[in-house]
Amino acid sequence: MLDIAFGRALLDIVIDAFRAALQRCPAGEEPAGDPEIFLEFLDSSAEVFHRHHPPGHFTGSAWLVSADGERVLLTHHRKLGRWLQLGGHADGDSDLARVALREAEEESGLFGLQVEPPIFDLDRHWIPARGEEPGHWHYDVRFVVRATSDERFALSEESLALAWQPVEALLADPATDGSLQRMARRWLARAG
Repeated sequence: MLDIAFGRALLDIVIDAFRAALQRCPAGEEPAGDPEIFLEFLDSSAEVFHRHHPPGHFTGSAWLVSADGERVLLTHHRKLGRWLQLGGHADGDSDLARVALREAEEESGLFGLQVEPPIFDLDRHWIPARGEEPGHWHYDVRFVVRATSDERFALSEESLALAWQPVEALLADPATDGSLQRMARRWLARAG
């Protein structure tokens, strides 16, 4: 019984820290990145970190930058068929920085990566129904993750391709996903 109480207390600490981090986030450029939407969702159910939660769930993503900060590693996502940042489901883990790091390592094959707090970007986006899985919302919390050594990646089964892209090139390409362009602008403003 003591282990359950300790585990719950630890979970509450992690969730309280996440809530505080969301409260420190500035309002997003778009409604999909409004921290208030994320805070409301956090308080809506104890299941928000689980993918089986019907309305949606939290995900953790990595803006995975090269050691020099000039390039970002993108995945040509197998299921969505688009170039996106690395990331994935929390699967019950309320430490979304840890989720972003784990997903970056699993999807890139890179190790020695480092998360750079605080939260870098927020993006709520709709995932359409696929097969038996109904449509749902992803409340994506994004962190800067930096490669610190070898930048040779290994393709995982989740990707059709991986590629290091110059951050500035993302802004110049009108076909770049809007949220990637937003993160590129943020990154360049932060680095400049």
